[in-house]
Order: sequence, then C-alpha cells, then structure tokens
Amino acid sequence: MTLSPANPAVLRVSGLRVTYGPTVAVDGIDLAVAEGEIFGLLGPNGAGKTSALSAIEGLIVPREGNITVAGTDVHADAMRAKAQMGVQLQSTSFHSELTILEIVRLFAGLYGVALTPSELHKRLVEISLDDGASKRFRQLSGGQQQRLSLLIATIHRPPLVLLDEPTAGLDPQARRQLWDRIQSLRAEGHSILLTTHSMEEAQAVCDRVAIMDHGRILTIDTPAGLIEAHKDDPRVRAVARGAITLEDVFIGLTGRQVRD
Repeated sequence: MTLSPANPAVLRVSGLRVTYGPTVAVDGIDLAVAEGEIFGLLGPNGAGKTSALSAIEGLIVPREGNITVAGTDVHADAMRAKAQMGVQLQSTSFHSELTILEIVRLFAGLYGVALTPSELHKRLVEISLDDGASKRFRQLSGGQQQRLSLLIATIHRPPLVLLDEPTAGLDPQARRQLWDRIQSLRAEGHSILLTTHSMEEAQAVCDRVAIMDHGRILTIDTPAGLIEAHKDDPRVRAVARGAITLEDVFIGLTGRQVRD
C-alpha cells in the first residue's frame, strides 16, 4: 500500500533511536503505516521490535526521533496520542473470576464508551463470544482470550491498533479466526501494526512488512515484493528449498543463527 493523499499515514516514525545505557536497541529507523493498512514488523529475537513498539506506545522515551499517531506527537502530547491507540500484548490476563460481559463493561466504562445492550451484544458477536458472555475469563481457551483482548484493545475505536505477536501459541483454527478478526478491523477503518515470528501470518494478513535486525530496518515492501526483490540474493538462494518464500528472504537477510 502506497502512502498518498488518499492513504495518509496514521503512524509516522522517523529517526527513532532507543538505547539502554551503551546498548543500542533501535538504531534510527523510519516507517509509516497508512490508513487502512496492516503492516507487519518482522525480526529475530533481539532485533529491536519490542523496543520500537514500546517507544510508539509511549512506554519508553527514545534517545532520538519523532513519532506521531493520527497527527499527534507521542511525547509532546502523550495522553492524546495514547487515546488514538489500542494495544494488544502477546499475553493479556484479566481478573480470572470476571465474566466476559463484566470485563467488556468494565473497560468500556474506563474508556468512557457507552454501550447499549444491543451494541454490547453486537461487539460480542463480532468476536464469536456472544453465546459465552457469562463465562469467566479463566474458562476461556487461548484463542477466546486473545479475541476478547483484541475487543478490549479496540473498544474505543482507535485509528491505530498495535498487536504484539497476537497469535503466538494458538492452534491453527484459533489462529485463522484471529486473522479474520484482524482483517475485519481493517475493514472497519483501523490501521494495524503487528509484530510476528510467523512468516505464514505475515503473508496471509499484511499489506506490507518490514524486516528488522540489529536495531535497523533492512527492507520494506509487500510480501510478494520482498520475494521478488530478493529471489536472486545469494544469501536467500543458499537457504531456499524450492520456490523462494518470505521465510527464505527473512532467514537469508537475518542469518541462520538461533537468537535467544
């Protein structure tokens, strides 16, 4: 997806640099997420994805760089910027004894969102949990917990949604259900930035992806564009087993070494 007046950027990150003492976690990255775009941030462990996401969320103050969400500077006007975001972490835990209905009502109240009974039912139908509204959080499967977490992250209809490895640990059926929900959010007008280790996920749901390593963005394009651009790279050819895939490109550019 190309940024243009018709597709302006909801998120702009320029010159972002995050350090922890002498360690450089993010080394001057630039990226933009357009309205209605699903943008994937890929990288091995330690690449700097989490630090970049934390800076975008406003949880840490970067050493350098600018971040704007829906035109609001994240650090100059943190409260307004955070109101424009919804965040789903890799693992989210609500009070185990609260029911789905109680959790949704609680967070709707915290966000100042008034939901009529019919609106509340519609939200639960959207995540296929309308029949289990009285279930306690501890009774939910991993996939149900993630769908509920995604509902809470978007209950205030933010223009930007940040997802940190949203399908990690889910079985194939639950993963596909969450992919469908993520694509539905895009159709509802949300822009989405997600991190993932799943190349299948990146190819299935992302309009564009960035591959990041050692704090820097190595390349950005559509999944198909990355395959086409790097199909003849010797590093990629060396790891390929048959037709070039996005995973081959990822490993070719970031290396075979396992990161802990």
